[in-house]
Amino acid sequence: MTVLVLTRPDDSTADLVVAELNERSVRVHRLDPGDFPENLTVSARIGEGLTSWQGVLRGQHRDVSLSDIRSVYYRRPGAPRLHPDMSEQDARWAQAEAQAGFSGMTYSLPCLWVNHPNRNALATYPPVALAAAARGGLAVPRTLITNDPDRAREFVSALPGQVAAYKALGTTHPSDQDDRPQALWTTQVRPGEIDESVRRTAHQFQEWVDKAYEVRLTAVAHSLFAAEIHAGSDAACIDFRTDYDSLTFKPCQVPERIAGGVHMLMYTFGLQYVALDFLVNPQGHWYLVDVNPNGQWGFIPDLRAPITRALADLLERAHT
Repeated sequence: MTVLVLTRPDDSTADLVVAELNERSVRVHRLDPGDFPENLTVSARIGEGLTSWQGVLRGQHRDVSLSDIRSVYYRRPGAPRLHPDMSEQDARWAQAEAQAGFSGMTYSLPCLWVNHPNRNALATYPPVALAAAARGGLAVPRTLITNDPDRAREFVSALPGQVAAYKALGTTHPSDQDDRPQALWTTQVRPGEIDESVRRTAHQFQEWVDKAYEVRLTAVAHSLFAAEIHAGSDAACIDFRTDYDSLTFKPCQVPERIAGGVHMLMYTFGLQYVALDFLVNPQGHWYLVDVNPNGQWGFIPDLRAPITRALADLLERAHT
């Protein structure tokens, strides 16, 4: 039986899990769906008594039978890379066909997914994730999503200190230079800084929580791994991703109420893995601010090995 890993070649997070599985002599087949159709071939069939797709994925180095796949680790696969000689119109059609054919076939595999991309897609939308978290008993900061600048100014004006956190609803934005995605960091916003450009798309404004520290909580099936994140710079206090060098980490326990809410959140979305970010105020109250069903964990030294082993256990045993 084989663990199929779908991700880009340069995914260092997936490297950790692949290395652990290799150490256990578990058969692993790593592919980037972005290699389809130029450097990756699929042949699969169904019907005549077959209730699931049967066939072979042929990569550049070796093949894997679809019936041998016991679990799939879906990390950060690339988009289909098409032949450069295709016209723009043909390329759009071919990309849609590649997505429907290759992704549609693999998504139907009857095995354990960590996580199934359709589950990831739903949990990635902040409005959906925050609503599910609140229904599951997790506290979330007061949040407004709007394209009305007047409502945005009213909302921020009513918050303590008249300051809010502005956070992108997605994770990346095309850069000005080469159209590659770039991260958008959390910023502080005050009423006077909100202008008419808010009308051009949806914006998320969130109550600013004065925090003692943050917690990155990573869940693998029923196991929870948490660490305090202490910022060592002004920039990291606003968004810790801006200054990893200033951060210090300390593994911590998860309060029972928080654990129950996390398990409910995972059950709601059908997730086997999720990374959650909490702000913890000086009184010890936890506020959930981010849900990332495909988040990284390798940047927390004390949790890197335990989380890697937990993911390898899950993929190897294929137990849900």
